[in-house]
Amino acid sequence: MVRKVRPEPLVFSPQGEGAASGRVGERPLAKYNGAVKAIAKARPEPGVDIIDIREPELKSGHVKIRVEKGSVCGTDLHIYSWDRWAQGRIHPPRVIGHEFCGTVVEVAPDVTSHQVGDFVASESHIVCGQCKQCLAGQAHVCINTVILGVDIDGGFGPYASLPAQNARIIPAEVPREVASMLDALGNAVHTAMSGPIEGRSVLITGMGPIGLFSVGICRVLGAEKIYATEVSPYRIALAEQMGADVVLNPAQEDVPAALRRLESHGVDATLEMSGHPSALSLAVDHTRPGGRVSLLGVYPENSEPIDINAVIFKGLQVQGVVGRQLWQTWDQMIDLLVNRGLDIRPVITHQRGFDEVQAAMESLRAGQAGKIVLDFAGAA
Repeated sequence: MVRKVRPEPLVFSPQGEGAASGRVGERPLAKYNGAVKAIAKARPEPGVDIIDIREPELKSGHVKIRVEKGSVCGTDLHIYSWDRWAQGRIHPPRVIGHEFCGTVVEVAPDVTSHQVGDFVASESHIVCGQCKQCLAGQAHVCINTVILGVDIDGGFGPYASLPAQNARIIPAEVPREVASMLDALGNAVHTAMSGPIEGRSVLITGMGPIGLFSVGICRVLGAEKIYATEVSPYRIALAEQMGADVVLNPAQEDVPAALRRLESHGVDATLEMSGHPSALSLAVDHTRPGGRVSLLGVYPENSEPIDINAVIFKGLQVQGVVGRQLWQTWDQMIDLLVNRGLDIRPVITHQRGFDEVQAAMESLRAGQAGKIVLDFAGAA
């Protein structure tokens, strides 16, 4: 549920950004006293609160933005539901939200890349730039990654302060509602473009928002055939709207038999977006020898059985995909949106005021939404 509360009753222990402590009962956090509204995981229990906070301080190397739109992500739903992952990772109180866009209103003196008035979108992964991975051009797997709205306060409020490199300048041609979800779109772009798509047959398992984005991306990139799997009739309709050639429903049909009939030698690539254990076997069994399997979906258990000998003898390229390649994926995204005609607006099924976040979360939980965009015009 969503409760509108004042900050004074909050009695969580003081924590620095990214601190690991989550004890209750010491003293309120002074930084949350203020006159602007934000969506926060204020208590270690299901739900989120709308609380009063101070405007975030501008730090060295940072820019402050006036948040205009934010997009609710599956991660936000985990936090709202207070599931096992959230309980082990989130330390309330925490302003949530890592997908958002807005206009720069203040720039730190040491920042030369941005100026007041720039329109920007958030990259949620804050990386160190110094570890072996960052120095090797693999910042998407930086071992010191800190995530907005998870490890530090996010952007579901009227203002956000973030490192300048994480505030990606976005062309005016990109609509605000689309810009609010580029972080999520980047996951789909990274997954799809980790191998060739043009002229290939592609299976995409799971039509959550990132799976739906992937359908549109593969269509724009010239896929020969796009097959999808999904159990929700609501999202099946969205997949068809985004350009899927065939959508198979595992709850109603024999998907392996259908794939054998449609692609007797297997698809060229499988993009696994569902996190459902059955999708792993489907990918191994129905990707052609020498094809690729790109895994983005996160699984409820750390160990899942697959036919490893099939992976070996079919010579499959199995890839784990996380986040966005920094900053290649952002360049690819902008090219797809501005120059190649990618239109992801059909995936945006709801736009609500920020104070309707409860309804947004419940729609997502019920599978009756694609992407939901929140408007923060009234938060200040």
